[in-house]
Amino acid sequence: MRFPALLAGSALTLLAGCATVPAAEPVTVATAPEAAPVAAAPAVPDNILLADWTGGFGGVPPWDKVKVSDFPEAFAFAIDEQRREYRAIADNPEAPTFANTIEAMEKAGRRLDRVGSIFGVYTDNLSTPEIQALDKEWSPKLSAASDEIRLDPKLFQRIETLYNNRASLGLDAVQTRLLTRTYEGYVRNGAKLSPEQKQQLSGYNQQLASLFSDFNAKLLADEGTFIQASEAEMKGVPADVKSVAASVAKDKGLPAGSYAIRNTRSAVEPVLTFGTDRALRQKVWTAFVNRGDNGNANDTNAIIKQIVKLRSQRAQLLGYPTHAHWRMQDTMAKTPTRAMELMMRVWPAAVARVKEEVADMAPFARREGVKTVEPWDTRYFNEKVRKAKYDLSEEEIKPYFQLDNLVQGMFWSAGQLYGLEFKENTGAVPVFHPDVRTFEVTRAGKPVGLFYLDTYGREGKRSGAWMTTYRSRARLTGDDIVLASNNNNFNKPAPGEPVLVSLDDASTLFHEFGHAIHYLNVDVKYPSLGGSQRDFVEYPSQVNENWLLTRPVLDRFAKHYKTGQPMPQSLVAKIEKASTFGQGFATVEYLSSALVDMKLHLLPGGDVDPDAFEKATLAELGMPREMVMRHRLPQFGHLFSSDAYSAGYYSYLWSETMDADTWAAFEETGDPFNKTIADRFRTILLQTGNETDRAEAYRQFRGRDPDVTALLKRRGFPVN
Repeated sequence: MRFPALLAGSALTLLAGCATVPAAEPVTVATAPEAAPVAAAPAVPDNILLADWTGGFGGVPPWDKVKVSDFPEAFAFAIDEQRREYRAIADNPEAPTFANTIEAMEKAGRRLDRVGSIFGVYTDNLSTPEIQALDKEWSPKLSAASDEIRLDPKLFQRIETLYNNRASLGLDAVQTRLLTRTYEGYVRNGAKLSPEQKQQLSGYNQQLASLFSDFNAKLLADEGTFIQASEAEMKGVPADVKSVAASVAKDKGLPAGSYAIRNTRSAVEPVLTFGTDRALRQKVWTAFVNRGDNGNANDTNAIIKQIVKLRSQRAQLLGYPTHAHWRMQDTMAKTPTRAMELMMRVWPAAVARVKEEVADMAPFARREGVKTVEPWDTRYFNEKVRKAKYDLSEEEIKPYFQLDNLVQGMFWSAGQLYGLEFKENTGAVPVFHPDVRTFEVTRAGKPVGLFYLDTYGREGKRSGAWMTTYRSRARLTGDDIVLASNNNNFNKPAPGEPVLVSLDDASTLFHEFGHAIHYLNVDVKYPSLGGSQRDFVEYPSQVNENWLLTRPVLDRFAKHYKTGQPMPQSLVAKIEKASTFGQGFATVEYLSSALVDMKLHLLPGGDVDPDAFEKATLAELGMPREMVMRHRLPQFGHLFSSDAYSAGYYSYLWSETMDADTWAAFEETGDPFNKTIADRFRTILLQTGNETDRAEAYRQFRGRDPDVTALLKRRGFPVN
């Protein structure tokens, strides 16, 4: 939501443009750091969303006082205030300086940032029809407010003047990077378009903002459905999963003895893995993979068609052949070709491995009278193969993966690596839902952050797992205490029952915490340099997954929920031996989504039938018939709930290439908690945010570019 960060093109990549208009008349570049006086502002309304945050930790969101009805007034005032702040910068009669233009922009729009941070939690974690209506109304208005700033010719003239004279301004390397990124971000976002083109561009952006809101609402509605099942149908499903489904059924008013399986990944996958009733597996699988694709009121295909077309039109207006070419401008990969090269380096080996994995399933399928393994069978028979090959079952692992213990394990790891300490203070600060826990974060006794943990799935909360910050560290604005949150969708147990999670869910927990660690460590001066490019941002989180299965973590925190005994070395050895098991399916499931995303956004005209395109593209790629994409287009929120991951889903693989190579650096020392490597990782790659070129930073850390060989070895694929 932060406009200066957006305009500089940091963690959220923005619109790009290269159309040409006559150059502005040159003006003198001043060197004095004066800023223009700002006219007296109107009084701030008595609205809790507009008040400065209070309550310790540098101020925290007043969740306990927020009313949904407060948002319209808060948005209207904050947008108007931001307009005045930027107008004062653009209209400053003094010649532009780095201080009165670039630094002034970095300080503008802070009240709108705070309102947006709170509203984002409502749309993601607490969505209701009322919130969805507000999102539909205000998303286009917020888009227009952003365009008003980034398409302002007077403001851009000041930026361009500074950029053209940057060599003589006496700027340090970080200031030069900020100025350069700000200028390039404005150009990519259409600053050099004609007035008519700018109006057209803003129209596209507002239409897209509205469509993103519509997509979210429809997907959330489909994920709010459930599949009813009987006791007999639930045979084989783990007891803790059945308990949650029974609780949901009770909440839905279903007859006693019924179960309700929510149409979300965390609820569906255990049934597909362990449920012995094939008909139920098919029913559950069909409902899950067809979210948004049922031809009813929640169908998203028409929305996707409009989004893809508008993105294509916008890219062409901005001077790019496709949306993918525009999106790739501010990434480490730089071009769609480089991203495709990496994906296609891995794809053939992954598909070949799937064929081997399906062949391994065939004998188990035949024993149960299944002649052809279907997509709703693969997780079930895969688990049978794992048990037979490695004497390892997910149900053998789960008793040692109690959620509370794992949370303490990820905190302990962060302490060993980065000196961060976490102390629970739930109840000391307001939270947005009773399930949310909070933790004070310190380093050497000094407060550095407040961590919010929202663990459980519920209606009105989007699926998946994610991390966000309500405030990031930036010395220019005096923001020192980071407010970070992790959000998961684990199944909430009945009162008094433990939360036992799968190995995959435990990895997700550590992954999202890796994002939090990243931002808790970031220490930059300028807000716009606190984020990262899209294909770097997943790197710190993927690295953090590696510490889950280290012996020190398992010894201390992987304790059996009944006996309290640590996971035995024999079980750890089996997990390690099976580490490449199922990597064909896991890789193809992800990569098919990433490849379809890129190919979709490389369509020059953007005219597409989403279902037909998906089917044809997968056939062209040679997608194994026994599986589907991890995210089919009709439910692909990464692509269609915003622009954030569009033509960017490849970034997980790009980041994992660096992650695997980074973990190899720790392994080479023989110590997964090697302090020297951890300090270099923190100081060179984490705390610098985007103050330095990320590819150069990686080379400084590792002494070379990342080597994809480490990734291929990790997944058990041929390296040649």
